[in-house]
Amino acid sequence: MKAEIIPTGTEILLGEIIDTNSSFLARQLPPLGIDLHFVSVVGDNRARLLDALRRAWERADLIITIGGLGPTQDDITREAIAELLGEDLKIDPLLWRELEELFIRHHREIPASNVKQAMVISSAQVVRNPQGTAPGWWIDKDGHIIVAMPGPPEEMQSMWMNSILPALTQKRTGAVILSRTIKTFGLTEAKVDELVAPFLHSSNPTLATYVRPDGIHLRIAAKASEMSEAQQMIEQREADIRKILADHIWGVDSDTLGSAVAALLKAKRLSLAVMESYTGGLLSSTLASSAESFSYFRGGLVVCSEEARTAFGLDSHLIGNQLAEAMADVAMRQLRASVGIGIAGEGSNVSIGLDCHRFKRSVTHSYFGDQLRIQQTVVYAALFELRKILLAEA
Repeated sequence: MKAEIIPTGTEILLGEIIDTNSSFLARQLPPLGIDLHFVSVVGDNRARLLDALRRAWERADLIITIGGLGPTQDDITREAIAELLGEDLKIDPLLWRELEELFIRHHREIPASNVKQAMVISSAQVVRNPQGTAPGWWIDKDGHIIVAMPGPPEEMQSMWMNSILPALTQKRTGAVILSRTIKTFGLTEAKVDELVAPFLHSSNPTLATYVRPDGIHLRIAAKASEMSEAQQMIEQREADIRKILADHIWGVDSDTLGSAVAALLKAKRLSLAVMESYTGGLLSSTLASSAESFSYFRGGLVVCSEEARTAFGLDSHLIGNQLAEAMADVAMRQLRASVGIGIAGEGSNVSIGLDCHRFKRSVTHSYFGDQLRIQQTVVYAALFELRKILLAEA
């Protein structure tokens, strides 16, 4: 099977965003035995998109479009596919009702333009999008498969993993495919690759590593004629990896470091407060983003100047680990929490302090890169360190 990917969006051609979706899919197709021959980026122009689709129809068995499924006038993927196949777009009443109910649940009025997202052609099978409002399409016609997915990476990847990948696997082999993502922190990609090297060349189950802001992820995928057989293969490979990576593993699949820490805090009936300077409130924002954060997160103090630190009674001569530990203590006492985290940094060195009535701990790391990326990494490092301590305090 030969494939072509067609990402749409003038912003890609202008260099305003990087097309990470195509690189993600390029890694996904080889294990399925599908050869990717072309990636054709097209701007928000219906005539040019139709031309790209026609060329893809001539030279590919599988055509994957990404983007152009929104409600605005420059979202023209549905119209172009309909014209390619000579079919009319019609409103799907059930799909339109689902969209209306989604907006009602979020207490928002649905714009009339969103009706575009409920329009389908007769040969299209609707693919649900649990991450957004733009449903995808699966079309199997005249020896070709056309898959249309939304452009936001989190929506596209979710749709691919949950719907498109299993459907393609069954189409190709009649088998079932299961996958599991193991999430680690504290090791470089090269080190993880070195440690799991014996499993990277396995054809079934396959193993691939990915760099993410919250660490290195490893995805295991197994194909088998029966679901139980595929599940057994994944469980065995996961056990192998856990023996090697051990304490660096903090979650799987949809887990987040925030949710992992939240579960431990709630289980132990502990509360958390933070004081941060280097991360400028990013840790507080991450913790507060959970709907249940009120039950364990007391709040955060952001001190970005020496005057602010002095106002909270912090010695101006403290630096590094001592400062981070003192900040954790102040946060814990000021906000009457069970646990405190302090984050202080200067230059490329960032210190994370943790404090409660039973322990006090701090670590310092050096980071390189742009400021926002370092801040994100430090936030995940703080959550990872807190998780380790909470597990040790069983």
